[in-house]
Amino acid sequence: MQKNFCIPEYKFTVGATLPLVKFNVVDESWQQLALQELQQKRIELQAEITALESRKTQLQLEINSHFVGNADGLSRRVKGFQDYLTGALQDLARSVEQLPLIPETLTVQPSPLDFASPNPANQPPEVVPSTAIGIFSNDADLILDRLTSFSENPDFYAEPWQLRRSLDENSRELLQRWFLDQGGRGAQPSGGSRNRNVLVAAAAIAILGELYGERFQTLVLAGEPERLGDWRRGLQDCLGLTREDFGPNSGVVLFERHEALVERADRLEEKGELPFIVVDAAEATVAIPILQFPLWLVFAGDPQEFNYQEDLL
Repeated sequence: MQKNFCIPEYKFTVGATLPLVKFNVVDESWQQLALQELQQKRIELQAEITALESRKTQLQLEINSHFVGNADGLSRRVKGFQDYLTGALQDLARSVEQLPLIPETLTVQPSPLDFASPNPANQPPEVVPSTAIGIFSNDADLILDRLTSFSENPDFYAEPWQLRRSLDENSRELLQRWFLDQGGRGAQPSGGSRNRNVLVAAAAIAILGELYGERFQTLVLAGEPERLGDWRRGLQDCLGLTREDFGPNSGVVLFERHEALVERADRLEEKGELPFIVVDAAEATVAIPILQFPLWLVFAGDPQEFNYQEDLL
């Protein structure tokens, strides 16, 4: 059976416009499909990026834990120590070159006392002058008077920078030797503990404060932070100090390395001030540049004291 299809006839007139055909439904479905594909690809790419980053982190951890990874850090440390050792040896060589190795010729002139007539028997003997040497030769009476006062009962409410503790006889004799016999430059035996050495140093600081006022600064050398902490707490207790009294612009400066201490002492002398250097008994050696300054007190500890301190650590 055949069906006849009739094609509708359209009549066009001049100036007439064709009817518009709309494809909105087809366009929207195609755009939605393309958007879904793009979103799917984006999700897949993000998953791949996350997997690659995770793999990168794992590889970095493996490299750091491997010997080859640690070798780089080890080589840097060795190189830094080598540079430090080279600089220290150069400083030591320069210091040795500056030492006066040729002894000076000393000309002894006869003293007027050699030509003086002996005293008559009935005349009282003259007062023997003080045998103090160095920069404290004219202050021997004041120093002896202060050392005697330190044997009295302690004044716990004294002004800051004044000794608030008392000294035993051995400590007073030690300071008398250091001031009057050694002229403020020398080593003295340790008192057996860091607290006793801090007390002796505090008494010396109190006397120097009366002699020089604010024109001197105390520089303490101790090779470890724990030892410096003992010195800070001990000086605070013996002299009534606070944390503000410790620092480059204050009365006491603490050092772990002698290079920084020597540099600070040089700057003080350039400004016309006086550095007072104190070396802890735990320091096995004393750097040569320290010995060039006019005031230094080194506590010499015995091996038993060193072993005891190591056991405490």
